[in-house]
Amino acid sequence: MKKIVLHLFLLAVGSGATAQDLHFSQFMNAPLTTNPANTGFIPDGDYRLGVNYRNQWSSIMAIPYKTMSAYGDVQLFRDRLENGWVGVGGMFLRDEAGSGNLTSTKAYGSVAYHQLLGLSSLVSLGFNVGYANKRINVANLEFPDQFDGRFFDNKLPTSAILDRTSTSYFDMQVGMNYAYFPTERIYVNGGFSLHHVNRARESFFTSDNATIDNRIPRRYIGFLNGSFMLNDRWIVNPNVYYTNQARSSELVGGLNAQYNISGDGTYQLLGGLYYRHRESFIPLVGLGVKDYTLTFTYDATVSSLNKFNGSRGAFEFALVKQGLFSNRGDRPQQTICPSFRNLN
Repeated sequence: MKKIVLHLFLLAVGSGATAQDLHFSQFMNAPLTTNPANTGFIPDGDYRLGVNYRNQWSSIMAIPYKTMSAYGDVQLFRDRLENGWVGVGGMFLRDEAGSGNLTSTKAYGSVAYHQLLGLSSLVSLGFNVGYANKRINVANLEFPDQFDGRFFDNKLPTSAILDRTSTSYFDMQVGMNYAYFPTERIYVNGGFSLHHVNRARESFFTSDNATIDNRIPRRYIGFLNGSFMLNDRWIVNPNVYYTNQARSSELVGGLNAQYNISGDGTYQLLGGLYYRHRESFIPLVGLGVKDYTLTFTYDATVSSLNKFNGSRGAFEFALVKQGLFSNRGDRPQQTICPSFRNLN
């Protein structure tokens, strides 16, 4: 019975992938996490670097959930391939969950190919492969046989023992995108990706009950982005994101707008609002300075979880840099999305 209880605990908490993978409200600022076909698709540069940080459930958990990522990608062979290029990149993700110190660490390398179709559309295909590790610190957990009649004491001996406190596996994702840009002021992009293609096994036991499926469920992600330059001062960017995994789904939609403060695009203000269906409103604010963009979001909970979460939702920030190579020669900058740089 104790081992069954422990199994259920690890399925409910330890297999965070069963309920949901690592995710960010700012999915548009976590491109490699959302879809490997985004690798090397960089509207305003030759390379891109970014970091994301998310903190949630600080009112419910003594130790809140923290999710972090860092990524980078670059375009290759734009001067060698006719109407196409290759993108390569990598990302690192880490998630720390709750008092059990359940920690997920993942590292991926990704490759994508981008091909222009005529003068106004683009198709992209990509994949990534990586190594994942999940670790749990049982010293901070309490089990049924550690109840002394009044309190749980994790210093008491327990028969609920894990076979191991760490599990590792290889993981793979694939994806594709399509973009349509009839003018420099209009851009629409949609994509689909499949995560955990190989359905690796994730378990803290060497021999599991045959009735428990410890393979990671496949995750499906679809998104639709738009970018519309209204005039020389305003660009509006609507976004919709949907994901489904193991009967758990998430739908986020909204828009953000960029305001050209300086007139030449060097300084920009960003603001927007998103909504996670039946869960939270997500306001966004940000600042763009030259090649850097810093954005903050806050998940204001409106679901029944608000009874426990109080006024504290989840906060998140993203920092992205898009740059140009100094040795790019006479090759012109090719900007597909609407950009204030096109005004220069």
